[in-house]
Amino acid sequence: MKTTTLKTLMTLLILLLISCGGKEEKKKAGFSYEKTTTTEKKVTKAEPVTASKRIDLNDKGVGPIKSVELGDEIDQTMATHGEDVYKKMCTACHRVDKKFIGPAPLGILERRTPEWVMNMILNPEEMMQKNPLAKDLLTEFNGAPMANQNLTEAEARAVLEYFRTLK
Repeated sequence: MKTTTLKTLMTLLILLLISCGGKEEKKKAGFSYEKTTTTEKKVTKAEPVTASKRIDLNDKGVGPIKSVELGDEIDQTMATHGEDVYKKMCTACHRVDKKFIGPAPLGILERRTPEWVMNMILNPEEMMQKNPLAKDLLTEFNGAPMANQNLTEAEARAVLEYFRTLK
């Protein structure tokens, strides 16, 4: 029994020496002032352009307006009338220069045709049913539909003229 115990102790001692010895500990990296570089490249996905920022100067929309002639000069009388109509009828949902319940009209004529704008004002229900861009706007603005304010063509044209003054 002494030899068995002695063999067992010797085996344990040898295993202990083998498991503890012969390894070099790696030095831990300390603080360094040297700039390190990585070989990883960040892949950024291009964000899709929202409907309110999308530019489409060919779409005339769906509705009664087929053609609008804009003069070289802004008709100030019409624009003033349009501003009054806008303040009374549109500011519940639109702010001139920022997204609110609906999109901001600032720069709208750089993104949409005058016909599209007037058709959206005069015929919002049919535009949101049939016009792809109007459908996308409805989605972007959480399903809040544009209310039909029952403006006349003259009032809609005045609002359009007001939009021309927004810079």
